[in-house]
Amino acid sequence: MHVSSTRRANSQRKKEHLDIVLSKSVVFDGLSTGLENCWFVHQALPEIDLAEIDLSMSLTGKVLKAPLLISSMVGGIEAARPINQRLAEAAQTLGIAMGVGSQRCAIDDPRVAVTYQVRNIAPDIPLFANLGAVQLNYLYGVDECKRVVDMIEADALVLHLNPLQEALQEGGNTNFSGLLANIEKVCREITVPVFVKEVGYGISENVACKLAGIGVAGIDVTGAGGTSWSEVERHRTGSRANIASSFASWGIPTAESVQMGRRGAPLLTLIASGGIRNGIDVAKSIALGADMAGMAAPLLKAASLSAKAVMTALEEIIETLRICMFCIGAANLGELKNSPFLKKEGRW
Repeated sequence: MHVSSTRRANSQRKKEHLDIVLSKSVVFDGLSTGLENCWFVHQALPEIDLAEIDLSMSLTGKVLKAPLLISSMVGGIEAARPINQRLAEAAQTLGIAMGVGSQRCAIDDPRVAVTYQVRNIAPDIPLFANLGAVQLNYLYGVDECKRVVDMIEADALVLHLNPLQEALQEGGNTNFSGLLANIEKVCREITVPVFVKEVGYGISENVACKLAGIGVAGIDVTGAGGTSWSEVERHRTGSRANIASSFASWGIPTAESVQMGRRGAPLLTLIASGGIRNGIDVAKSIALGADMAGMAAPLLKAASLSAKAVMTALEEIIETLRICMFCIGAANLGELKNSPFLKKEGRW
């Protein structure tokens, strides 16, 4: 495909994705995060002071005020620019981390790099660059990874895995053969930590173990139960819509993927995302083994309105998390992670 045609195709795909997520129902069919099957044993005598609960943690050498990541979402089109700026403003104000959407568009067309650049708005937060891992099998390499990091002055690089989404896209990049070795090369040669995430179908225990063995710094499980990208692609495609609809209940629920990820990579930073909607979901995810939680769709919709709307949504999540920890007597994230009061019922 000609370079200008590739640029137009990338831009159109980004626009369609954004419009669909904001306007269509793209939820899983009969598959949830599994977090509803977990519950905390209320402690009527918590023996701690709500005002002294510590939500802080360290990530990429920086201190977060709360264990939250605004997950990778948008970029590459002009409509993404104000959204990323509003998200960054909220992240800086509240002291949490942020990722940007896939920067492949800006590698192909440097003119759109500005739609991702938010460091001037958020100078202090951990900021994650983002590139599709499969692009390492399509002429991209360490140099392109360095470019996306430098482009936004990022603290870390996220390589996202999306085999199902690529398989459902017409002309998708589906050669995942030997990809682990290429990810390992990036981990070895790039100077910032490398995180690997799914896009909504979860990381299994065996995949987590493989990633831990090649030098990955962290894993974002991005399990099933939030936005279904097979449903997003169903809205985009005509001839393959029936195939896409067959995967509306595909994936590893987030709660299960967190536990799988922790077993497979016991020493890595583990991020729970995929259908996280409130502070109790965050608390449950950390109690299951995650270090922090990421959120996307609810914040995207808020960011389409204003930075204030994003801050309001995040402040509610943080306060809910704080009160949840208070009611189980967990004074800090370490005590939450090792809480004996999380109970699980059934199987996801």
